[in-house]
Amino acid sequence: RVVLEIGCLSIEKGQVLAVAGPNGAGKTTLLLVLGRLLKPERGELQFDGQPVKSISDLDYRRHIGVVMQDSLLLNLSVFDNVSIGLQFRHLPKTVVTRCTEEWLERLGISHLRHRPAPQLSGGEARRVALARAFALQPDLLLLDEPFSALDRASRHKLQEDLKTILVEANITTVFSTHSEADVQKLADRKICLNGGKLET
Repeated sequence: RVVLEIGCLSIEKGQVLAVAGPNGAGKTTLLLVLGRLLKPERGELQFDGQPVKSISDLDYRRHIGVVMQDSLLLNLSVFDNVSIGLQFRHLPKTVVTRCTEEWLERLGISHLRHRPAPQLSGGEARRVALARAFALQPDLLLLDEPFSALDRASRHKLQEDLKTILVEANITTVFSTHSEADVQKLADRKICLNGGKLET
């Protein structure tokens, strides 16, 4: 069956786009396609004006940061989880440490640097996953329900912190949500999906 059928969608550089819609609408599928983690049966995906098919999967994904609902942390310390992508890029240790410390600080989790990931709360794990994505300095950030399963206080504080970071970093961002409050707080623009299609 067809799970996503979008005629045309353009996302401007630096824009924060909210993708709203009910469960099963195709929100996560759209994010996976944008991240080239799923390849469409037909149509074309372009990045910075160039067809994505002309770029290798690895080279394309180096431009993308992805945070799914499940934070997908490794059984390592918070510091090592945030720094792992930088280590994979074989950057100098001083650069890895400086960048990791910066994003631990900006996400308010410096005090957790030595804590094993399995001992984190849901909100703490979400912040670690976000720090890991931001540390890679992506050109495009994809967030799947970034505030889901958080208590009200944690949700509000993360909204505030993420809004500040996105404004300062000017990173093109696409996030899925069920919440109009999330849209009002973060988004420059909203689209709605229903049955895998854009509502007009």
